[in-house]
Amino acid sequence: MEEAAPAAGEAVGRVLGTQAASPLSFWVGLEPGKVVQLDDVVVTRRDVPGYGPVLVAGVVTTVEARHEGAAYDSDVFLIADGALPAAVVEVAEVRVTRVEPEVFVPPLPGAKVHLAGSDDREQALYFDVMDRRIPIGMGRDGRPMYANFDFLDGTRGAHVSISGVSGVATKTSFATFLLYSIFNSGVLDAESANTKALIFSVKGEDLLFLDHDNLRLDEGARAVYARLGLPARPFGSVHVFAPPRPGDANGVPHVSARTQGVSSFYWTLVEFCEEELLRFVFADADDERAGYSLLVGQVAARLKAWAEPVGDGGAVMVRGTAARTFADLVELLSDQLQDESTRQQWTGAQTPLGTVNAFLRRLRSAVRPLSPIVRGDLPFYRNHTVSTSDAQVSIVDLHNLPERAQRFVVGVVLRGEFHRKESSGTARPLLFVVLDELNKYAPREGDSPIKEILLDVAERGRSLGVILIGAQQTASEVERRIVSNSAVRVAGRLDPAEAARSEYGWLPPAVRERATIAKPGTMFVAQPEIPVPLAVAFPFPAWATRPAEAAAPAVAKASSGDPFQGLPGVEEDIPPF
Repeated sequence: MEEAAPAAGEAVGRVLGTQAASPLSFWVGLEPGKVVQLDDVVVTRRDVPGYGPVLVAGVVTTVEARHEGAAYDSDVFLIADGALPAAVVEVAEVRVTRVEPEVFVPPLPGAKVHLAGSDDREQALYFDVMDRRIPIGMGRDGRPMYANFDFLDGTRGAHVSISGVSGVATKTSFATFLLYSIFNSGVLDAESANTKALIFSVKGEDLLFLDHDNLRLDEGARAVYARLGLPARPFGSVHVFAPPRPGDANGVPHVSARTQGVSSFYWTLVEFCEEELLRFVFADADDERAGYSLLVGQVAARLKAWAEPVGDGGAVMVRGTAARTFADLVELLSDQLQDESTRQQWTGAQTPLGTVNAFLRRLRSAVRPLSPIVRGDLPFYRNHTVSTSDAQVSIVDLHNLPERAQRFVVGVVLRGEFHRKESSGTARPLLFVVLDELNKYAPREGDSPIKEILLDVAERGRSLGVILIGAQQTASEVERRIVSNSAVRVAGRLDPAEAARSEYGWLPPAVRERATIAKPGTMFVAQPEIPVPLAVAFPFPAWATRPAEAAAPAVAKASSGDPFQGLPGVEEDIPPF
């Protein structure tokens, strides 16, 4: 077990008198041979008459070194040669995070400044008042950093916004680690088994092996998990949902590396009509600005009223015409809307032919992307819905679908889960939704059915127990209300132009600059209780993050007389790794 740090840390310098000190920030002159770095936690004390000793704690935000006594830039060469006397001086700016007790007086010049020991660090970063805290990574001092779970589960706040450059900021990796910490830190107590996570995966098959050990996990990484108080193991309960292979008559899931614990998802034409899913075919923000947006609702209502099931494959009969594929249904609508004798029955009013044609052009363009997931030719009795009840973590694999089909799936699945939580009448158990590329589904400009749902989640999800963990490359392009409703904000590596946007005002200027050079695995986490963002490094994943890292799952030993117990079923194959 790691030894506790001393209550009072090492003295590193004194409060400067040449720079003004305030209750909010001050400068420290470092003693010769002493070093502090960005993000170090330091403390100083002052005796205040009538109050006693007052702790002033803060985080180092700037470190500077200069020659004291040099007047010109060229003096550096003379000083280095010993021809000009000068002293090397290092100073650090400290942003105050906590004053205890709350007597807001500045530290006095000359007062000693110490690196924070264990107790002082807990106070400085408010860890001592977090009744339910979860580890979010290691600090620069090699000790655990925490987030207050009250700001994640809806007690005092909810939702997480993660921003960063694609491929470098490790947004998805941090989101999965955050989920892992929530599930394994003990903050959920008895609710842990029933708390669920729904992850939409768009990056290949990298997220399909969360329940497999990572072959690259070494002893050093295991030691980090131990210091964080977490077990170094994969997720325990994972179910993957994937679309059927295009053209496959049996609806086999369209995945290649994983074959166990994978189910196909799709919607029958009966469900498409009964649940009025047509509006999610037009889920682009441009569709809402087009003149046919009202027509979409009218046609969806007619399909709900007139469509009748045919057979057991999910096909429908609409006004005497059968449709067994999505292409059939689109052709049926095209014939009905182009026929002057039937058009008004579908539109409910006089609708310009140009509007109808624009609607049909957009609808026909959806045939190819949506045909694999809107079906009337597969057995209706088969389980084909995305459900979070089968496992603790449900992964919806979207990477094999075109972008338009991805929008459809995200919108329909989110609506279904949100309505399920609404009808349950209770916020518990919690449902965490991880959605990458949030700027695509909830852009700042325009409206769409998916954006409406995500806004509902951001504004009402806290009371319903639906927690959004959204990730995006550019927070400046995401709907403001979604970002502003996120209690916890995280930034990884940022593009310099993006870092200058006002949406990152929660990052101090020095941290903004650092975010442009941050290495993968380093995140800056802001939460309401702590005045400055915490720089954390989360550990190497204990679960496989790509097929090549996945260890074969352990086969359960037979505990009965059945010699075949624990072997793959009829429809399952042993994974090819």
